[in-house]
Amino acid sequence: MITLLQIQQELAKAIKQSGISQSEIARRLGIKHTQISCYVHGKKMPALDTLANLCAILDLDANEILCIDKFDGEKTIINSFNNNSGNINSFNNNSGTINFKK
Repeated sequence: MITLLQIQQELAKAIKQSGISQSEIARRLGIKHTQISCYVHGKKMPALDTLANLCAILDLDANEILCIDKFDGEKTIINSFNNNSGNINSFNNNSGTINFKK
């Protein structure tokens, strides 16, 4: 089972290893740099749209951050990922599909 802590750790690691300053990441996302610091220190998780955009900025596959390749149980797939906007439109696992409002 993937835990929130694992996702937070992967996110923090990716931000630190990116070579991009937290201020620059925040500027590109249109958020305050203190939010990025919260992500790095595991105090907060970004909203799904922010996570998708953050992955685009860091040139990462969201599966890496979400530890999908480490998950041994049911396969989880992000569907309808719009690469132009970086938005996740739906999330599908074996339990069903969750659609996000635009």
